Amino acid sequence: MSRTPNAVRRGEPRKKVAEPEAALPNPAPSRTRDAEATQKRILAAAKREFAMNGLAGARVDVIAEKAEANKRMIYHYFGGKEALFTRVLEDAYTDLYQAEQSLKLDHLEPVPALETLVRFTWTYYLENPEFLTLVNSANLYKAVHLRDSRIIPVISQSRLKRLQSLLDRGEKAGVFRSGVDAMQLNITIAAIGYYYLTNRFTGSIIFNCDFMAPQSLKKRIAFNIETIHNIVCK
Repeated sequence: MSRTPNAVRRGEPRKKVAEPEAALPNPAPSRTRDAEATQKRILAAAKREFAMNGLAGARVDVIAEKAEANKRMIYHYFGGKEALFTRVLEDAYTDLYQAEQSLKLDHLEPVPALETLVRFTWTYYLENPEFLTLVNSANLYKAVHLRDSRIIPVISQSRLKRLQSLLDRGEKAGVFRSGVDAMQLNITIAAIGYYYLTNRFTGSIIFNCDFMAPQSLKKRIAFNIETIHNIVCK
């Protein structure tokens, strides 16, 4: 009987067929995701801690505990409490910038766009009280934690450029006064909301009026819009 070439002779050991090696999982993406998640938790916990207790009163061990992270990881990722405070401030200003950017003011007519910006600024401060307290803390230290930031100047210039574009459109349309300073206007829009909210406790006592009552808040935003309108519009 003929045998096929591949037939195995009796008594010969069978040759093992090499099985393809299973690909080992790459741990790098998983480690990267874990690191990013840990940093986000640390930043969120640090934001709350700094807003509540200020830079001096904030404790790294409390931040680590609330972030469910090892205290050592804070120093590994951020270098220490002071550097972490800087990062929290940068993130706070970045969040404001991105939220403002989403308004797409360039798609609106100049006057409604200006009103939208004033209303947004007020609402953002009202809904994000931690931002106000973080800015207060930064000012207590004369903003030394922002001086070397590469992010803050970029954000500031982008915001001013956007506001200047709005002013230029309004002036060209004949509805805005000429020569309105974008930086001064930006400061004023922020100030008329910032001062009211950061002084709400003392103000409520001094003026015998609940600054945070719904009717008081409604009157305030109407006043803010009217104030900016009178400054900018013809």
